[in-house]
Amino acid sequence: MRALIALLALILSVPTHAQTALPPAPYADRQIEDPALEKKARTLMETIRCLTCQSQSIADSNASMAADLRSQIRERIMAGEQPEHIRAWLIERYGDWISYEPTAEPILWPLWAAPLLFLGLGLLLLRGRIRRGRRS
Repeated sequence: MRALIALLALILSVPTHAQTALPPAPYADRQIEDPALEKKARTLMETIRCLTCQSQSIADSNASMAADLRSQIRERIMAGEQPEHIRAWLIERYGDWISYEPTAEPILWPLWAAPLLFLGLGLLLLRGRIRRGRRS
C-alpha cells in the first residue's frame, strides 16, 4: 500500500517539475535597433488584434500569443518584408478577424449595407406616420 501511495505521489509530482513555458520569442519585447523599421513594425502591430485578448492590439497585449506575433512581425520587417505583405500573411493564416482594418469583400457587402437599409426603412415608417397624423 505504501509503495502504491509513493508511486502515485511521484507520478503526480512530475508535472510540477516540468517546464511550463517555451522561451520567450526573441523580439517580443525587444525593439529593432533601426528606428524607421521599428516604427513600421509598431504601426503594423497596432492594427493587428490579439487572438487571446480579442479587445487589444498585439502592441498592447501581454499574452504570449501576442508576444510571438510581435516577434514574427519584427523579424519579417528586419528581413525586408513590407507591412502590407505581412498583414496579408497574417490574414491568410488567422482570418480577416485578426485585422482591425475592415475589408470590403463582396461577402461583407450586406453587412455594410444593413445600417443604410434600416435607416431608410425607419425614414419610410416615420414618413408614413407623419402623413397619417396630418390626415386625421
